[in-house]
Order: sequence, then structure tokens, then C-alpha cells
Amino acid sequence: MLADRIWHDAQMATMRADLEGVGLIDRAMIASKDGRIVYAGAKSDAPSGLDGKEWIGCHGALVTPGLIDCHTHLVYGGDRSHEFKMRLAGASYEEIAKSGGGILSTMRATRVSDDDELAYDALKRLDALIADGVTTLEIKSGYGLDLENETKQLRVARRLGNERQVDVVTTFLAAHALPPEAGGDKDRYIELVCREMLPQIARSGIADAVDAFCEGIAFSVEQTARVFETARILGLPVKLHADQLSNLEGAALAARFGALSADHLEYTSEEGAAAMGRAGTVAVLLPGAFYFIRETKVPPVDLFRKHRVPIALATDCNPGSSPLHSVQLVMNMGATLFRLTVEECLLGVTREAARALGRLDRVGTLEAGKHCNLAIWKVGSPAELPYRFGINQLSARIYRGTGELTC
Repeated sequence: MLADRIWHDAQMATMRADLEGVGLIDRAMIASKDGRIVYAGAKSDAPSGLDGKEWIGCHGALVTPGLIDCHTHLVYGGDRSHEFKMRLAGASYEEIAKSGGGILSTMRATRVSDDDELAYDALKRLDALIADGVTTLEIKSGYGLDLENETKQLRVARRLGNERQVDVVTTFLAAHALPPEAGGDKDRYIELVCREMLPQIARSGIADAVDAFCEGIAFSVEQTARVFETARILGLPVKLHADQLSNLEGAALAARFGALSADHLEYTSEEGAAAMGRAGTVAVLLPGAFYFIRETKVPPVDLFRKHRVPIALATDCNPGSSPLHSVQLVMNMGATLFRLTVEECLLGVTREAARALGRLDRVGTLEAGKHCNLAIWKVGSPAELPYRFGINQLSARIYRGTGELTC
């Protein structure tokens, strides 16, 4: 077989589930053809006759799958730096939200921004993630809170995927907060989301999944379940902002609906963790938000390990509680704040992040048949990726077999 490109003399972390740890292979090679991997393994095991139009020597550099940011709110208007000042003065996340700030502040700025304005600002944030090694990311809506503006956010998110070499997965999050026109009636708003907004979003094909914020300052278990029931009827997978500020058993609710992921999870109980383990729902941990809002309750990582819950990490890039634009930093924060292992951090931004997006069939590991999305690192061992912070350790980023060819 004649491949388009072959990277060789690499230390490769395949992230394959059938190999120990991060699936490390020395003296490895990766061959790509038409944007997909045709071989990834030890050079000594490569099939006879495999050759490449271009050979790129990696000189022992570490090669991983391209990074995946599986939870972002990248498209929004305005900023909330003034709320940062309030928080430094002692205001809590809940107090800011109840005073008319928080999500509603971003909603107002998003509604008055047009597509071009939203795209212009979002591209700056996206470019930072791309420079960090990200090749796949999720972008949620949730700052429009009506059909027109939620659709606008999702439309811009799709546009970003066309303007940059990156895969964008979109998530509909109208059940994020209560808009002012709802008059304080959460049930009526959820009725609007389920009866009018969700069916139109599903028909348009503009969203890949549905999310909700199940919390005391947002929506109840019963209201969230209604959104999920509607999504299931419409054939859309679900995920959930769960147990961030209190334990409403959101993790168990997510598991009951076979959610792709439950995210945040600081207050998740053992019953919730066990339910997630049985359902195969991924725990997406968001150390940026934990750090930024000065949370003190650490997610129950030991319970997730005990119940074999897959663990992913993400930036939660958003204007109010996690203005973070580096997955490399997220790995360090996951290790230092949540005591994740090196292997858990690396798997959390590759294989398990892909699982959380329902994209493990195409990205997240280095295996034949998957997209040739690579991150090539200026490090000598995998431990250096979560160990260092404040410096970009990326040497080259390859998206579907194209990009920088030198290591």
C-alpha cells in the first residue's frame, strides 16, 4: 500500500483500550491515506509493502491523538469580567446569577450580536484551542434562550468548523437558564423548549446532542427529564450539567437516560456514580470552573474509579465560570486539583473525551480506520504533558493527515 504520509521514529501513545495505560509504543510509525490512519503501531510490525509518498521523522517525539475538548460554550457575546470583580469581592456564583448577572448577562449580549460578530470573537478562542493541539471540540448553545438565538449560536458553531481545520460537535442547551420573558415560570419555559424549540432544532439537523443544567438555580430533575424524554423521541443523544453546586441526583438522572456524559459532578453521590458506571455515561470533570468559582467540594474521583466510570476532562470554556482556553492546562489542573493520574489526564482529553461526544468510532485513539488527527509533542515522556503548565509543548498538529509535516 502507498500511504500519503508516514510519521516514523515516534514514541506513540495510542490510547487504545486493549493496551495498558496510554498504550505506549516505542519506535512507532503512523501511516495515513485520504485523511485516515491505515497503520499505527511498531515499525517492526508494519505490513510488508507499506510505503509512503512522504516520510516524516519524529526523532523520538511523543505522538498522541489530537486533543479533544468535549465541553465548551465557545460562541457567545460580550464578556463577564465585571462579575470577576464581584466574585473577588466575595459574591458567590449563585448570588451573581440571582442579581441578574451570570448566564442572563451573556444572553443579553448574545442576542444583540449578529453571526459575524459572534464568529469573529469565537474564532479567537477557537484559534487558542487549535494552537493547544485540539482537533475536535464540542460547542454548546445556551446563551440565546429562544429559538432564534439558540439557532444562531448553533449556526455559528457549525460555521467555525468550516472556517478552521477542526471537527465541531454541536449541543443544544436551551435548558440552561430561565429567560426574562418567561416571567419566572420554569415549567412554561420547559414546555416551550420541548413543544416548539426541540422539534425545530431536530428537523434542522443543526445539533448533535441535547444538554440541560439540572441545579437549584436552573432546572429541576423533573423539568430536565422532560427535556430528555423529548430528545429521546426525536432521536437526539443527551448530556447533562449535573451536581455542580448541590446533589440533586443529576448523575443518576443522566444515567437513566443513557446520557453520553454528565459534567461537573462535584456533589455526585455513590448511587449516582454507580448508575453512571452501569450506563456507560462518561464523567466529564471541569477543573477550570472548579478553580475559577473557588469551589471546595472535589468531584468523587475514587467513586468513579470504583464503579468504572470513564473520566474525561474539558475546559468548559465560557465567559462566566471558566474563561479557560488551554486543554494542556486542564490536564495539569486535573492532576493537581482532582488528583487524577497521568494516564487518566491523557485519556481524559483523548479517548474518553471522544466517548463523551459519541465520536469514539472516528477519533480519540490512534488506530487504523480513524481520522489521522495527531498531536506531536516536544516532550520525552507522557508525564511531561500534565506536569508542565504555562508553556505550549506542542510541536505539530495534524488534522486528517494534513498540517505541519516536521516534528
